[in-house]
Amino acid sequence: MDVTDIAEINRRTIEQFRAGGEITGMHRDRLLLLTTTGRRTGERRTTPMMFHPDDDRLLLIASNMGAPRHPDWYRNLVADPHVTVEVGDETYDATAVPATGEEYERLWSILTASYPFFTDHQAKTDRIIPVVVVTRT
Repeated sequence: MDVTDIAEINRRTIEQFRAGGEITGMHRDRLLLLTTTGRRTGERRTTPMMFHPDDDRLLLIASNMGAPRHPDWYRNLVADPHVTVEVGDETYDATAVPATGEEYERLWSILTASYPFFTDHQAKTDRIIPVVVVTRT
């Protein structure tokens, strides 16, 4: 799958998500839209992605399917952690921060137990796959 395919899938997913209906090939209850600010352009960028609830926080996994570099949305939020989240019928501002240390280890264990395919993604790359903690502001 090339970049234009992914861009088209993302465009269609965002459109279907915002319309409130079913989303082709995805489970709506595990999907959110994350809007970050481009680290170079300053433009707002929206990316659909899977999330995992963690009490009043949301967890995101920057696996990039095991690619050698972090996904752009992750690199954007490292530069500016202020994000907008659309989940269910709600939109809100949040802070997105990569987990570190013991918290990272604990969250990674939870996520890989629930979604074993992330272990496969980690095996494909030399980088440590980040877990991002999203907290409503």
